[in-house]
Amino acid sequence: MKIAISTDGNIVAAHFGRCPEYTIIEIEDDKLKSKEVIANPGHRANFLPEFLHNLGVECIISGGIGRRARGLFDEFGIKTIVGITGMVDDAIDEILKGTLKGGESLCKRGSGKGYGLEKEKEEDHFK
Repeated sequence: MKIAISTDGNIVAAHFGRCPEYTIIEIEDDKLKSKEVIANPGHRANFLPEFLHNLGVECIISGGIGRRARGLFDEFGIKTIVGITGMVDDAIDEILKGTLKGGESLCKRGSGKGYGLEKEKEEDHFK
């Protein structure tokens, strides 16, 4: 299984779409098979779910994600786990142990402004 974790340095980023990078891990037989960090290719409407789906990602982990974005990931069959904070490596350890528990999304409407990648203009979503 491939998992994308929103990453800001060594911590799980609070906002999935605007985080600086993603830690992509692959788990096979309950063991970490691979781990790589990739730059966020950009925050554009409807882009990340398809981009990550094409990489083979089946699950995303983050502090938070917007409701509309979560629905788009659902359309691609990508599971979302939110409410995760702390160090990325600690989250990976919990995934491997089967003890990672999600919670409420840390994203509140408009809370991503000024975090990570530049937010595109709202009117661009409707073109």
